[in-house]
Amino acid sequence: MGGFFGAACKEDAIYDVFFGTDYHSHLGTRRGGMAAYDKDIGLQREIHNIENSPFRTKFEDVFEEMKGNSAIGCISDSDPQPLLVRSNLGTYAICIVGVINNSEALINQYLDFSGGHFGAMTGGKVNSTELVAALINQKSDFVDGIKFAQKSIEGTASILILKGDGSIIAARDRLGRIPVLIGKGENGYCVSFESFAYKKLGYDDEKELGPGEIVELTCDSITQLATPGKKKRICAFLWSYYGYPPSNYEGVNVEAMRYRNGEIIAAHDMEVGNAKDIDYVSGVPDSGTPHAIGYSNKSGIPFSRPFIKYTPTWPRSFMSAKQSDRNKVAKMKQVPVHELIQDKNLLFVDDSIVRGTQLRETVEFLYSNGAKAVHMRSACPPIMYGCKYLNFSRATSDLELITRSTIMELEGEEGSKYLDEYSDSSTERGKKLRQAICDKFNFASLEFQSLEGLIESIGIDECDLCTYCWNGKE
Repeated sequence: MGGFFGAACKEDAIYDVFFGTDYHSHLGTRRGGMAAYDKDIGLQREIHNIENSPFRTKFEDVFEEMKGNSAIGCISDSDPQPLLVRSNLGTYAICIVGVINNSEALINQYLDFSGGHFGAMTGGKVNSTELVAALINQKSDFVDGIKFAQKSIEGTASILILKGDGSIIAARDRLGRIPVLIGKGENGYCVSFESFAYKKLGYDDEKELGPGEIVELTCDSITQLATPGKKKRICAFLWSYYGYPPSNYEGVNVEAMRYRNGEIIAAHDMEVGNAKDIDYVSGVPDSGTPHAIGYSNKSGIPFSRPFIKYTPTWPRSFMSAKQSDRNKVAKMKQVPVHELIQDKNLLFVDDSIVRGTQLRETVEFLYSNGAKAVHMRSACPPIMYGCKYLNFSRATSDLELITRSTIMELEGEEGSKYLDEYSDSSTERGKKLRQAICDKFNFASLEFQSLEGLIESIGIDECDLCTYCWNGKE
């Protein structure tokens, strides 16, 4: 996924952008970068690999190496950025958040008519940020260029530009799938993916950009350059999984939504008589925990933590390219609390079940430490489609998803005609899917949150939410 933060200040902006960017580290693990503008030095840029060391460590010398009253920073889960670009629009720094599905077509189209070139990375891949810059530069000003780029891109791109005069242009993606928020402080204005990042730095909420809206920030002003579109499709997965707990999107807090979500799951279990005689309700750490707290609050079943993740010396488990290595790291992180596992009937709530590989390891770990039964609840509906708009929950094939691979085993290609039935726990196909996954993972029982329950817990009109990964609706 990735995230960005920028600030235009009356005084030095490096401190705010350093910490504001660092507060987006949960959104990416590959590259971190900062760019700054100083009237004497001009534009500066620094990029570091953060796969084995966090952003804060890699950029701890930035206060001596970079200066300026305007700066932008980004955490990237893909290509190095921000980039410095010199073009017909001037010299500027640019970073993006999103994914471009038609990059090869756009690259070939650009090369055919321009006779120009791109800097190629290993394997001939073109940096997505450079591609967006090339699209923008085809127009005579930034606003028309950003609109052209977003119209051309199949996927998602929110864009942050630090101009050669120190002003910052921020553009939310065309359908508003991811948030872009503006904060105002005594020292100036900032722009951020995560609202809590600027609140910790003393900024207050100013506005949240609408779909496709473009604004320009200086230390003294915010100017709207393009009005928002009417159609919005903000990613519902933001609240259930990858959004950070203290953040608000569209006025809805992440942590509070997760409590409501867990309560709705518990209410359904109580209504139909599922999962009786549970000793403890627990969350699969970390994002499953607040959903489990909500479940516990509603059901009256005590909340506990039967195992603790030991993280101080372990890298993030999904950093390795090899799934087997990620599983080993995830397993080594789990430290059991035997008194809360031995001979206990446990109900775990996870934020979602995508491929299920690490979940299998977790359940085996619990049984090996004496659990009597492990029930599983997913805070999301069954994921039936790999996301094609963002880098989170993406799959190269829908058959990588545990739901789709299980449906294929149950019914072959014919099963893809009945995905709505498989999503619904009240249908025969829905019951068979859940039982088949239980058999695979040794769950005592399994249930998914319904799409209706998820939407209710968010509290936003369904037509403003992207629910593609669950129902295939664009």
